Amino acid sequence: MDDSRIKVLAEMLLKAEQTRNPIAPLTETDAGITVDEAYRIQLQVIEMKKTSGQVVVGKKIGLTSLAMQAMLGVKEPDYGHVLNGMVVMEGEKIPTEELIAPRIEGEIAFVLKEDLKGPGVTLTDVLRSSEGGTPALEIIDSRIKDWKIKLPDTVADNASSARIVLGGVLTPPYSLDLRTVGMVLEKNGEVQATAAGAAVLGHPAQAVAWLANKLSAYGIILRKGEVILSGALTAAIPVAAGDFFRADFGPLGNVKIKFT
Repeated sequence: MDDSRIKVLAEMLLKAEQTRNPIAPLTETDAGITVDEAYRIQLQVIEMKKTSGQVVVGKKIGLTSLAMQAMLGVKEPDYGHVLNGMVVMEGEKIPTEELIAPRIEGEIAFVLKEDLKGPGVTLTDVLRSSEGGTPALEIIDSRIKDWKIKLPDTVADNASSARIVLGGVLTPPYSLDLRTVGMVLEKNGEVQATAAGAAVLGHPAQAVAWLANKLSAYGIILRKGEVILSGALTAAIPVAAGDFFRADFGPLGNVKIKFT
């Protein structure tokens, strides 16, 4: 796929996000598209957003569960970029009219106090290099019509990311066994899902290590101060106007958000 087609597809995805009119799967319109080409499209979209004034403040990891990997026929996670325009403060409300078909996931996020540069990054390196862990909610959305995605579709679409909400407390990650930290995700006061940190590649920090090593092939470093979302603990839950979500991570704290 040449650079001109990469740019066209990136512009289509960006327009779909801005107008909230989803497009057909890229795996249908551009049969044979590879994952590497999809990452090139993702980076082109991010560069377009950066030229409009947005700033990259972190990364997100997706497809960390074996079930999701099996569904899309892959053997490793994917990743996307977190821009400042995606970050929502707790207490604010998210208008569903800004999104297409949103869903929500509970995750553990890390805030880095040191750069992480692969290859060779280990789980221990991630814990040592993190200021702390915090509860997070990721609102995913798809600019691909009806969520009819294969791996290249979601990769090109910035790993289907849309908004993130972070908890207000940072806990030193080495003070807890994040594998056994539980999560209860509630929607409008009713429990929707429960899980523990081990649902994410066995340990949330292992997902961050994977990302640092994966990005090293592209010359990208996880930077001090960045927020890294380690991946969903459970399946995503559909969102509608009026919904209120709360994710309780026990000793790690909780995070909540309201949709209008």
